[in-house]
Amino acid sequence: MPASIASTLESNAASAPVNSRSKVIVASLIGTAIEFFDFYIYATAAVIVFPHIFFPQGDPTAATLQSLATFAIAFVARPIGSALFGHFGDRVGRKVTLVASLLTMGISTVLIGLLPGYQTIGIFAPILLALARFGQGLGLGGEWGGAALLATENAPAHKRALYGSFPQLGAPIGFFFANGMFLLLSWLLTDQQFISWGWRVPFILSAALVLIGLYVRVSLHETPVFAKIAQAKAQVRMPIGTLFSKHLKVTILGTFIMVATYTLFYIMTVYSLSFGTTPKPLGLGFSRNDFLLMLMVGVIGFGLLVPVSGQLADRFGRRKTMITVTLVIIIFALVFPFMLGSGNTWLVMAFLLCGFIVMGLTFGPMGALLPELFPTEVRYTGASFSYNVASIIGASVAPYISAWLTVHYGLFYVGVYLASMATLTLLALLATHETQHQSL
Repeated sequence: MPASIASTLESNAASAPVNSRSKVIVASLIGTAIEFFDFYIYATAAVIVFPHIFFPQGDPTAATLQSLATFAIAFVARPIGSALFGHFGDRVGRKVTLVASLLTMGISTVLIGLLPGYQTIGIFAPILLALARFGQGLGLGGEWGGAALLATENAPAHKRALYGSFPQLGAPIGFFFANGMFLLLSWLLTDQQFISWGWRVPFILSAALVLIGLYVRVSLHETPVFAKIAQAKAQVRMPIGTLFSKHLKVTILGTFIMVATYTLFYIMTVYSLSFGTTPKPLGLGFSRNDFLLMLMVGVIGFGLLVPVSGQLADRFGRRKTMITVTLVIIIFALVFPFMLGSGNTWLVMAFLLCGFIVMGLTFGPMGALLPELFPTEVRYTGASFSYNVASIIGASVAPYISAWLTVHYGLFYVGVYLASMATLTLLALLATHETQHQSL
């Protein structure tokens, strides 16, 4: 950065308004919690409801596959969202972009709850569903990077990883309440009521959550780090172009640093739910409600370990902490098939608890590590792009690959698959530098 710009940034440092710690925590956490809640209620509905509502009923298998295809649309949309919202986040500011991403996600989710089904409007039903799902992906693609920057760019230098863990808590909180909502509705309503109208309730109620999130975020000040860049007019014209031309290596490394986390999470959630509820001998034969309860218990361990891992990353460094945790993932990957494959309720519960605890340990430091890899002028775009491209490599295909490996080679090879993805993350971590002590 030129010396004149650097001196201007220093002179403006004292004049930038500062957000209170409590406001930063609430604003970064509530947005990601809402966004992940919206994202997960779609995932659940895509399996148990949408095949019956939005697609022709001649072939149940085809309807299910078509429904799952709409689920996958969001993973394609997320990198597009990261480029779109990242552009404005790096050009205009973190605050206004976070408001826009939350609105995009919220409007798309409420529209899904209001859409008429296939019997009412025919082929337009799945088309509109796919468009709304694309909107969800766009919103989530812009949400995480902005929330992570909101937390880390407002944090004291020695607590950036702890602050960066606040938006990470949105994932377990959103997952817990999304599954809890569907579980509650399944207890309160008959199957006919649930299919007829009950499934719409979580989508429509999310509007109230979005309004709360917007209220909190509109009251924020811009982050001091971006405010200084804006006052010095040091933004780059095309952040995505600058990212690819000057920071391509670190973008690739950031993507693979995130891959193991995504693969682990979708094995622990989507794949384990599918395998656990599939009738024997192809699965474990648990009832859907029983396994959802077990998942909700397991995800508590996820949430508890997220801030713990943030503190560990502040104490020992991001790189050292993540290398250690990634080695733990590899060990877990080679052990869990014996736990999950046993079919014993207590061993399956132990698998879920151990897996989600490891998930909390690997997910927490990402809120600081990925943003710290990039300079301020492309930080929103870079962190978001790495995070969301990793979702395509690690998340979108993980349930399918795991199911295919189970059928053709056995459960042990699902563990080998997870260990292989964790090895890629380990190599990426070894190729990066420690970011703990650098200034933002």
